[in-house]
Amino acid sequence: MARVKIDNVFKRYGALQVMHGVNVDIEDGEFVVLVGPSGCGKSTLLRMLAGLEQISDGTISIGERVVNDVPPKERDISMVFQSYALYPHKTVAENIGFPLKMAKRPKSEIQEKVNHAASILDLAHLLDRYPKQLSGGQRQRVAMGRAIVRNPQVFLFDEPLSNLDAKLRVSMRVEIKELHQRLGTTIVYVTHDQIEAMTMADKIVVMRDGRVEQIGAPLDLFDRPESVFVGGFIGSPSMNFLHGTVSSQEGRQVFRTDGGLALPMPQAGLADGHQVTYGIRPEHIAIGDEGVPVNIVVTEPTGSETQIFARVDNDLINAVVRDRIYARPGEQVGFVIDPANVHLFDRQTERRL
Repeated sequence: MARVKIDNVFKRYGALQVMHGVNVDIEDGEFVVLVGPSGCGKSTLLRMLAGLEQISDGTISIGERVVNDVPPKERDISMVFQSYALYPHKTVAENIGFPLKMAKRPKSEIQEKVNHAASILDLAHLLDRYPKQLSGGQRQRVAMGRAIVRNPQVFLFDEPLSNLDAKLRVSMRVEIKELHQRLGTTIVYVTHDQIEAMTMADKIVVMRDGRVEQIGAPLDLFDRPESVFVGGFIGSPSMNFLHGTVSSQEGRQVFRTDGGLALPMPQAGLADGHQVTYGIRPEHIAIGDEGVPVNIVVTEPTGSETQIFARVDNDLINAVVRDRIYARPGEQVGFVIDPANVHLFDRQTERRL
């Protein structure tokens, strides 16, 4: 196990700069997820950590050692790829033990470590099979087994569940988290799926355009996003946003949409006329007669809950409620919003107020 430190790292391809002074501290044994949309730089950062990409400026340390110029095979890391990268002509046992064979370890040691990894990942009954005889989830476990046998200081996962169906992704999330709890090894995990990030991470690093937007525990990012971007990216369904200004009404400050509708807001001490972006999560909207009148566009029952899409002025917003709502498109209902659940962001900077 080892601490990982990414200190003021830049990456340039000629005149194109794609990483802009990234700083991330990963504690020994921590499960950290790099998350963000395609092209944000998360996979590039992981590859620089692995030594597969050179950094342009800054330092990367694993343990007490700066590894900027250390070859990948000497960094004491193991990487699990999206594509599994298994040898089709080798058995499961041969695939898992391949790194040890390349390191010229004794056959007895290879067999012992392969058996140990197979027992951890429930692969013992599959050791004589070939990759083509395995399911997607089994192939991913073989790829993980190949990483485990090296007993690295750091595990790197690059979108390992992207090729799996939805049900299998859920079970594999549990397996990877359980593996981390069992081994206690430092894990850096890249995904574009914020549900994976929320359910697996000790700490999430949200990236955007080659910069770190926010770092924190999953629920801290959910409860207190520092920008419109983080508020919209973390949480499913994503946060609703409305644009408007702060104004006074009956001795209290309210948020007034660009269309003139007044909505409750926390008393943040902002000046009247301050332009803000108003954020409210779908699950924090209730239905009630005393609420803001909205016109239903569509309802989506899922069994355990109902998603309601409605118009507020010209904006489409989403509410998620536990009740079964049978309202039809065009009907009017009241959306009840607790000001304590409202997030306010500066409209120009998009930063939290």
